[in-house]
Amino acid sequence: MAAKFRDDVRNIAIIAHVDHGKTTLVDGLLDLAGAFRRGEVLVECALDSNPLERERGITILAKCTAITWKGVRINIVDTPGHADFAGEVERVLRMVDSVVLLVDAAEGPMPQTRFVTRKALELGLRPIVVINKVDRKDADPNKAHEDVFNLFVALEAEEEQLDFPMLFASGREKWATYRLEDERVDLGPLLDEVLRHVPPPPGEVDAPLAMQVATLDYDDYLGYIAVGRVQTGKLAPGERILLARPDGHREEFRVTKILGFQGLRRFELAGGAAGEVVAVTGMSDLKVGDILTSIESPASLPAMVIDEPTIAMNFMANTSPFVGQEGSYVTSRHLRERLWRELRSNVALRVEATDSADTFRVSGRGELHLGVLIETMRREGFELMISPPRVIFHGEGASRTEPYEEVVIDVDEQYVGPVIEEMGRRGGRMEQMLPAGLGRTRLEYVVPARGLIGYRSEFLSATRGTGVMHRCFREYGTYIGPIKGRQNGVLVVMEEGVSNAYALFNLQDRASLFIGNGERVYVGQIVGLNARDSDMLVNPNKTKKLTNIRTHAHDEMLRLTPPWRPTLEQAMAFINDDELVEVTPKSIRLRKRILDASARKRAEMAENKATALEE
Repeated sequence: MAAKFRDDVRNIAIIAHVDHGKTTLVDGLLDLAGAFRRGEVLVECALDSNPLERERGITILAKCTAITWKGVRINIVDTPGHADFAGEVERVLRMVDSVVLLVDAAEGPMPQTRFVTRKALELGLRPIVVINKVDRKDADPNKAHEDVFNLFVALEAEEEQLDFPMLFASGREKWATYRLEDERVDLGPLLDEVLRHVPPPPGEVDAPLAMQVATLDYDDYLGYIAVGRVQTGKLAPGERILLARPDGHREEFRVTKILGFQGLRRFELAGGAAGEVVAVTGMSDLKVGDILTSIESPASLPAMVIDEPTIAMNFMANTSPFVGQEGSYVTSRHLRERLWRELRSNVALRVEATDSADTFRVSGRGELHLGVLIETMRREGFELMISPPRVIFHGEGASRTEPYEEVVIDVDEQYVGPVIEEMGRRGGRMEQMLPAGLGRTRLEYVVPARGLIGYRSEFLSATRGTGVMHRCFREYGTYIGPIKGRQNGVLVVMEEGVSNAYALFNLQDRASLFIGNGERVYVGQIVGLNARDSDMLVNPNKTKKLTNIRTHAHDEMLRLTPPWRPTLEQAMAFINDDELVEVTPKSIRLRKRILDASARKRAEMAENKATALEE
């Protein structure tokens, strides 16, 4: 049967490197198409509805919206730009027929631009290139255009893909033009190009139903909501259809509602047909990748292929002396249920049980990927402990390989030396060094992923906050041997109690403290970074002995240096193998894996003895 086409529908995704203006551009498109109600306040980055997205200024979850332009319905998918959330990008690209590739006019193609572009080209999509932020003072749109073309050639794009339309734009100023000298009115030229360049979706309405779940949602009233593109056939509310899973699971259910997207809202539809992006409700169970199909003539679709994780860590039920005092969910059963529930929608995540009933090995695409999951869980009321992140190796012995990342660094010239020295210590190999504007230098490296763990905070300190670093997974390469981790020891609490200014004042000259005055601490908790390379047992609760001898006033004026409060990502990168991070809704604490000092010493001696016997 010859495929029919839905000329009244277009499906596109907007892809780009992180912070190149995807969500801001979508705001402009929604505004131009009248997606906001009269009098409604225009919220910046309206599709970034997740609190973590607004706090971090990045897109984490892919989201669908739609506008109507000149009688044609344009379904738009806003995708994450960070490579750690590439699982979101890979699956939603299957819902669309073309992509709008945004490139910053000043920065040009970056590592994650290469990543998302490669995924789009592999699927055979023909992109529309938009050179964004041309109103920046340091913008060089023509060079950015040339770099994009060279990127496409390097990625072995087809001839049709190399013949891409290109526009210049400013998402914040809400305009787009074909030439820099054209009149700058609105984003209409971009939408017109979408209608011309993007092929209408094939629409075999008379074929059996086939729809693959690309993303899902949950509503307390509607239950599970499956979002995806109807590949073939049609469906209507009240119709009985089949949910089929690659593992053999089958469920027949009655469609409760079919929802469409318009602007920032969902609305009820009378039905859905081939070529449309819709949301379906009514099923009792759902996973990303499930297929909704006809009961009489079940269809099969290719399984979603997602790149393998590169970072793993252990999630454990909290066992600290303060367990249950700040969170609502503390048991291993709660932890297991939450992690298995996350697997339904987070396709790039892997969760495995271990020999211990309260420990689970969780693997993801990077520190940020796992960090967002942990931060989400603590906001939901979970208490847990996490081990240091470790890269996932492949092979053994001489054939052992490890993940490498592509790193692009823009830094002031005065800080180039320290950055090069540190990157060399972490196993980095410089590929290019270029000027990046007045007084700035761009460094391009290939670095083992484990060498970058914890480097971001050090990098910002070394460059006084002026450096910019972008990274993206590149490939698995040869294992380069051990890389030195943290050089300093830590201060470990030897007695439970409440810290006081007198004890902390006497400690701060020998260490950088993580706690302040009047904080409860427990035995085995880490409260500071030692100036030396060994751990030191301390008592931050020690009080001054009172006597009947009068003291000078200056003896009572204790000035404490403000403590360093590590963020979740900083804490994950800081700890060694014998340490853990305790995460609760209110606190992030560092601790030793074995709290008791004597037991910790015996375990260390036993480990050293076993190592000596192996050698």
